Amino acid sequence: MAADQGIVGSGSVDSDPEETAEWVESFDQLVDVRGSERAREVLGRLLARAGGRSVGLPPVVTTDYVNTIPVDEEPEFPGDEEIERKYRAWMRWNAAVMVHRAQRPEIGVGGHISTYAGAATLYEVGFNHFFKGKDHPSGGDQIFFQGHASPGMYARAYLEGRLTEEDLDGFRQEKSKEGHALSSYPHPRLMPEFWEFPTVSMGIGPMNAIYQAQSNRYLQNRGIKDTSGQQVWAFLGDGEMDEPESRGLLQLAANEGLDNLNFVINCNLQRLDGPVRGNGKIMQELEAFFRGAGWNVIKVVWGREWDDLLEADTSGDLVKIMNETPDGDYQTYKAESGGFVRDHFFGKTPATKDLVADMSDAQVWGLKRGGHDYRKVYAAYKAATEFTGKPTVILAKTVKGYGLGAHFEGRNATHQMKKLTLQDLKDFRDHLRIPISDEQIEGDPYNPPYYHPGPDSPEIQYLHERRKALGGYLPERRSKHADVVLPGDKAYEVAKRGSGKQQAATTMAFVRLLKDLMRDKEFGKRIVPIIPDEARTFGMDSFFPTAKIYNPKGQNYLSVDRDLVLAYKESIEGQILHAGINEAGSVAAFTAAGTAYATQGEPLIPIYVFYSMFGFQRTGDSYWAAGDQMTRGFIIGATAGRTTLTGEGLQHADGHSPLLASTNPAVVTYDPAYGYEIGHIMRDGLERMYGNGNAVSGTDPNVMYYLTVYNEPILQPVEPENLDVDGLLRGIYKLKDGHAADNAPTSQILASGVAVPWALEAQQILADEWGVSADVWSVTSWTELRRDALAAEEDAFLNPGEEARVPFVAQQLGEAPGPIIAVSDYMKAVPDQIRQFLPQDFATLGADGFGFSDTRAAARRYFKIDSHSVVVRTLELLAKQGKVDPDAPRQAIEKYSLLDVNAGTTGNAGGDS
Repeated sequence: MAADQGIVGSGSVDSDPEETAEWVESFDQLVDVRGSERAREVLGRLLARAGGRSVGLPPVVTTDYVNTIPVDEEPEFPGDEEIERKYRAWMRWNAAVMVHRAQRPEIGVGGHISTYAGAATLYEVGFNHFFKGKDHPSGGDQIFFQGHASPGMYARAYLEGRLTEEDLDGFRQEKSKEGHALSSYPHPRLMPEFWEFPTVSMGIGPMNAIYQAQSNRYLQNRGIKDTSGQQVWAFLGDGEMDEPESRGLLQLAANEGLDNLNFVINCNLQRLDGPVRGNGKIMQELEAFFRGAGWNVIKVVWGREWDDLLEADTSGDLVKIMNETPDGDYQTYKAESGGFVRDHFFGKTPATKDLVADMSDAQVWGLKRGGHDYRKVYAAYKAATEFTGKPTVILAKTVKGYGLGAHFEGRNATHQMKKLTLQDLKDFRDHLRIPISDEQIEGDPYNPPYYHPGPDSPEIQYLHERRKALGGYLPERRSKHADVVLPGDKAYEVAKRGSGKQQAATTMAFVRLLKDLMRDKEFGKRIVPIIPDEARTFGMDSFFPTAKIYNPKGQNYLSVDRDLVLAYKESIEGQILHAGINEAGSVAAFTAAGTAYATQGEPLIPIYVFYSMFGFQRTGDSYWAAGDQMTRGFIIGATAGRTTLTGEGLQHADGHSPLLASTNPAVVTYDPAYGYEIGHIMRDGLERMYGNGNAVSGTDPNVMYYLTVYNEPILQPVEPENLDVDGLLRGIYKLKDGHAADNAPTSQILASGVAVPWALEAQQILADEWGVSADVWSVTSWTELRRDALAAEEDAFLNPGEEARVPFVAQQLGEAPGPIIAVSDYMKAVPDQIRQFLPQDFATLGADGFGFSDTRAAARRYFKIDSHSVVVRTLELLAKQGKVDPDAPRQAIEKYSLLDVNAGTTGNAGGDS
């Protein structure tokens, strides 16, 4: 019996091969006579029946290594393929020549040739038939272009007449060729009318594309804008999919049924230095991963030249070889020859060798991969845009460096290769049939000519017609948006009046202000609160019943807390984006909302509230991309400080986020102490982003305001009369004059955030117990003071002989008597940002090192930042100046038991963590 048994799926033994053969024959007849769609229906019914009869089946996570769309289901290609092929060849030539010319000995700025060479078909099918421009009735699509393919987009814009030869020659020379310069990659901040999304920081493009698709649906479901006809396209590399960020948020797209989202993964099987999966198959791996994540998967593996071979593969040997050949071998085949492919691929079995017996080596070599075939790519894109209920990923197999010649195609080093040899240029020209002579190339091999047939050529006219039909040219960024009516004075009253007899942390003061801003009839709908599953910690659960949590499927379950006043409530029209335990996704949502003014012409004000330790430390690269994309909004680092979130310990103890934030030029950082300070900062931010503030002052409206707020309850004071609002907004204002006797030794205490109350306590102790007068200053922004001072230094440096501008911090403190003691709940480097700009003796108290779990009082005593430490450090500086008894500091240390952490008294035990 064993000799008669065959092998079936997963290596199991076939107990009745004859019966199996009959079933297979019946299935083949079904496909031949009724087509693939009917075959799918029957298989679906059989699988469902098998489940009903409890017949266990292995999960189908991958399909054979062939195209997902059968030949009989391919739609007719609607364009003129020959015309499109011609100008696609011109683009490929111009893209490569642009990078090559940028390697002139006197320039040598680098660039990438091979990515676009391999992906040109993937882009051109989209440009000619799918990608909708801004003038399309739908409002246009959003395209996330693969960063290393940017030369191709410039080459297309050159043929369209949007860029000139002089512009192309300014590639990667943004200052030296200012006015005619092109950024290396898609950088909206550097080319604000051209690029819309920054994508070259691997993994961020996929995340942001997913949340862009969500943001489009959010706008639709909340009734702000009709985005139903828009598609989001993200072009990615198979190597890029190794980034955790590239795969880590796929579930959101599936859970929300984002069928307006299409990933196109350029599967050239290569990373930057070698194969993605030399021993495996990246397309199969990605198919399984996306299918398991709930996506629709379309594979485009082989070009049309393979169709007849696959139809003739009655034994299944060819498909078996395709399934078993590892990617490392596929890469090698494309770096060899047709004869090599015949021997090493088709030669594996007699049946497959016979399949190509009548083909020449040139014909074997001409068997294209699917990502280079217009018809196969068109079929995939059409199927993706028509699929409903799930997002779609298209896995398109290509060759990196396609058409660039044997030195480039499929080589491990192709990503780093910037130059073409003289022979490479000639071979590439011949391959693309570019009408440029040998003499033109040989005349200056570093400057081979670009090619443009002229604006009146039929090919260019066709190109323009296609873009006109699709709504205009891409990529394009527009910043004109609907008017924003900002809130009036009433919305900020809650911040001005303090907390009365009730204690409130600055986090709660912020939340109360936000609630009133959201109540504003004109403005409130534009606010997008973003919370990564910590709403109750921040006191924002009060938003649930009214603003509701956004869920495109609504709430289809009976909430366990439905009888509570603050019940959890999800809704299709919900305003709150509740991203779950997901900071990366929250920043992606923040970016999508904060750029809606440009992508959709409808401003949204994202307000992202999170544990401060998990902001810039965890997602700093995403904030950098947000800055590049010119995101506007508010970032709220709640439960801030190294000693304020006491119970949580080291990994929650933020002592450095303002420093990390200071490295991002688009971030305006504040560390407010009181609710009224928060009110003025929020108002200033809104005015700068969407009011007339930036027009009057010339400031950049494309900024993100970062506010650190705390969970330590205090009595929030009423806003003082004659408050120095200008000083507050610029970074420092005097909060309280010293109150010791006349002629007393004088000092200045600078504090920010949660440290301001204990600075005031130190002021009182110095006056009552040591006869020292100390002025207390609230430093709302150490970083903005530093930036202003550095700008003043730069101005003086470039204008010698002219009267130098005095930095604002020096205007405020330059003449202040006595030494300066700076204190915050952050590491010393935060206040030290301003030290160099002040002439006084300057001492910093900070929480350097790792955090830990303990009481606030003990932690502050340990770090020597509490009120008594401020007193002692003040006395030390005054003693050094001879203004107090030299023994006073020692006496104070003993009096306050400064070395005993159990003797600390600064802070209270309130506040949630």
